[in-house]
Amino acid sequence: MSKPMIGRTVRRLRLEQGQTQQGLASKLGISTSYLNLIEHDQRAVTAALLIKLTEILHVDIASLSGIPERQLESDLREAFADPLLNAEPVPDSETQTLAASAPLAARAVTSLYRAWRVARDEAAHDDQGGITLPSGRKILLPNEEVRDFFHDHANHFPQLEDLAEALGGELPAATLGMNHALAERLRHRHGLVVAVKPLPGALRIFDPAARHLILSDMLPRESRGFQMAFQLALLEARDLVEEIVKAADMSSRDSKELLRIGLLNYLAGAVLMPYAPYLAAAQELRYDAESLAARFGVSYEQACHRLSTLQRSNARGVPFFFLRIDPAGNVSKRFSAARFPFARFGGNCPRWIIHAAFATPGTVRVQVAQLPDGATFLCFARTITAAASHWGEPPAVRVVAMGCEIERASEIVYAEGLDLARAAVGIGLSCRLCDRPECRSRAFPPLAHRLALDMKTTSASPYRFEVPKK
Repeated sequence: MSKPMIGRTVRRLRLEQGQTQQGLASKLGISTSYLNLIEHDQRAVTAALLIKLTEILHVDIASLSGIPERQLESDLREAFADPLLNAEPVPDSETQTLAASAPLAARAVTSLYRAWRVARDEAAHDDQGGITLPSGRKILLPNEEVRDFFHDHANHFPQLEDLAEALGGELPAATLGMNHALAERLRHRHGLVVAVKPLPGALRIFDPAARHLILSDMLPRESRGFQMAFQLALLEARDLVEEIVKAADMSSRDSKELLRIGLLNYLAGAVLMPYAPYLAAAQELRYDAESLAARFGVSYEQACHRLSTLQRSNARGVPFFFLRIDPAGNVSKRFSAARFPFARFGGNCPRWIIHAAFATPGTVRVQVAQLPDGATFLCFARTITAAASHWGEPPAVRVVAMGCEIERASEIVYAEGLDLARAAVGIGLSCRLCDRPECRSRAFPPLAHRLALDMKTTSASPYRFEVPKK
């Protein structure tokens, strides 16, 4: 199993704090040359040295994960590989150097690229060929901005967790059941009557004048509980949510509203699945999402989503990434406390388990996935299906996927029976960014390599390309 390589993170933190390489090495009790090898990811960090680094750099272990650096490098590779930029391929070594030595400049590059992509896409749908639409929509798409906000916070908000525990402590869920306890809280504290009725085109309607909360009769029981928890969060946590939204400084009104909804959803989940009991159950059940859903009376997606938030500083769960995707490959949710670098643009790797899960509805599929840089993850994925509102309407089917670094696989029930040393399947972020040769599943040629076309040979891979010698 690979050891975590955190050199670029150590270098960034050292430079940010104004420490020299010699000075930090002296504090760590190692030679300057050895620290230089660590910063260039040519030496792994021992557990003892890792603890010293957290103390000297005044950070926790999670801050040394290297998640921001890996994601930034991934974003840069996507930007530099775009053929419309008409530029020479940028070697990975230069991408890593830019991300490590000038992270602010690197983020500016990725922000400019993202803005250009949005402007280009909008222009393509503008009948007059212009870039600025009459709608005046911001260059940065609201859903992407909010998604990045949650990603940057590792999908964990301590102040919301504290409030959820306070609210949950006042709910007599143990005696009444969670749904009944929520309905009673809404009725007694806020004079709100909860009713379940047909609601064509809606799942929940709150009428503040009539003091009614109407839930669709199409919602399953666990979703009704979530909607009542959301309503309770809306009524009792608005001030705290507004503080977070204000501090986030979103670029548009739409982004702010999406962020409010996302934070209220987060709080609702934390009320239904209190942090300490949920973490204890997760560890007991070895992160079996289906068993957790049954124990807490929530949906499979809610159980998985909650697992991705268990990153309290003094009581951490396994760091997971979380992804929700539809059959067309559109990502509607994406969070990561693990080191998985998501592709922002284009499709995902067809060899990844998230696509195969659609073929076996309701069954958890497991895969050991290895990226081209050697980073390896235990992934599991399962379909979720929303009920159709009427006969003839196709039900909405999506896949929820999660994963953790392979070093934590022994804690996960889905690793049982797997030979982790031999089960790895090579995947890429996307075909355009993947340089794996001879891949039978490749949909597009890699952007960073020249094609090797030969009329005399038919390759097993749709696109053969030249791999430079190292």
